[in-house]
Amino acid sequence: MTANPAIWHIDHLEIAIRIAVALLVGGLVGLERERGQHHAGLRTHILVCLGSTLITLISTYGFGQFASEPNVRMDPARLTAQIISGIGFLGAGTILRTGNSISGLTTAASLWVVAAMGIAIGAGFYFGAILTFVSVLVCLFVLQWVERHIRPSGKSAVYTVTVAKEGDPGFFLNFFRDEHIKVKSFKMDMLEDGAVRMHFILSSKHSDMKQKISKMSLNREAGIQHMEIGM
Repeated sequence: MTANPAIWHIDHLEIAIRIAVALLVGGLVGLERERGQHHAGLRTHILVCLGSTLITLISTYGFGQFASEPNVRMDPARLTAQIISGIGFLGAGTILRTGNSISGLTTAASLWVVAAMGIAIGAGFYFGAILTFVSVLVCLFVLQWVERHIRPSGKSAVYTVTVAKEGDPGFFLNFFRDEHIKVKSFKMDMLEDGAVRMHFILSSKHSDMKQKISKMSLNREAGIQHMEIGM
């Protein structure tokens, strides 16, 4: 059974509608990211959604004039499949690691889902695109509020310290206990010269944790030779 060649053609009005929907959807998702001053904001999300929509339109309708040619097989998914893999490079650029914290994962995910919505819009799958769009807004706005209330508040830090051979690890553990700094992880290594290197992963509800640790490190009783603090 031969497919009707007319299915590979689209009028200008429908193209304009799909581009406009992509502009609106990408813009509203990007607006939330822009409001939070993320690296990929309003313009980036609009461009990703528009680009995905246009590529899908081209893949589906751009070669319609060849549909009736013999030995020609139309495959709309071939070009759009590259969007998903290609968007990974853009998303990776928004992920940053600073000390013990990683940021940008939500922005990278929002770029990926905006690209998926662009594909759906370009293919005319409006219901799926709009339903996903509403779900994304719920995720970014509502669930952000939920996360703030269920996630433990406070700061985290990675503290690495090298002390002399006679250094006492108990000095640090007692200090953290007295200052209400939680030790989430503790590891100790013996060095060749007899010194001791200790690795702590710490958390505290107080914003001055780093200042307290730095001040404690000046105490001669600690016997510190070298220290590093990563927030």
